[in-house]
Amino acid sequence: MSAAPLMDFSRTRAGGLAAEGAALGPWFHNLHLPDGSQTAPDHPLGDFPAFKWRELAPHLPEDLTGWRALDIGCNAGFYSFELARRGAHVVAMDREDLFLAQARWAKRHFAFGERIELRRGQVYDVAHWGETFDVVLFLGVFYHLRYPLLALDILAGCVRRKLVFQTLTMPGMEVVEPPDDADFNDRARLLEPGWPKMAFIEKKLAGDATNWWAANHAGVEAMLRSTGLRVAARPGHEMYVCEPADAAGVGAARTWDDDELRAATGRRMQGGA
Repeated sequence: MSAAPLMDFSRTRAGGLAAEGAALGPWFHNLHLPDGSQTAPDHPLGDFPAFKWRELAPHLPEDLTGWRALDIGCNAGFYSFELARRGAHVVAMDREDLFLAQARWAKRHFAFGERIELRRGQVYDVAHWGETFDVVLFLGVFYHLRYPLLALDILAGCVRRKLVFQTLTMPGMEVVEPPDDADFNDRARLLEPGWPKMAFIEKKLAGDATNWWAANHAGVEAMLRSTGLRVAARPGHEMYVCEPADAAGVGAARTWDDDELRAATGRRMQGGA
């Protein structure tokens, strides 16, 4: 998960293995290490992201043996470690060298660390991998992207079973059922409280210039549906567990010509006309 501006709270009570890892701080993920020490025991959000995992965990199989997982924006790898603990092979990706260094150090200390493969990159790179995954974690990244729906389209095309989505949202849980074809002159409907929408943040939010978007709840669900996913569960605030809407899984039916998607990702240039 991408981090807000970091405070160096990770060294205040470090002991055991965490004392060794303190040199890699500050830590945004409070990892519970095998010796019982923690990398960020004084995290201002509490035991983060363990409390978020406790919400999500019941919605994923306890045995993920044979599953391939992708953790986009893995940070120090908390979620990747939990998936690997259940038996999954995990590709953990982040664009920040600090977070990858933290995850690389931590994976050496877990017995299941060999199940985790670390890659440097960002979500758009997935379009060129030609890989599919049983479960994809897309947590705390969407609203940091300049091209968010492109990223969601890419991931929806590579997930076989479950995509776990979390994003910053606007207040309000209202949902209206949009007409199949809205009248061109009836655009006032777009202002209705439950109409799917997303606010653009031109400047900073919470001191972070990469906080670009805040969708409403209706907008989140509408965007997920538009990629060929359906919301199967809502484990917690701003979190959605999704599945491919069609029985075939990958290649869920789209309602537009995906030549636009191929052009946006460069696939058309690679594959020819």
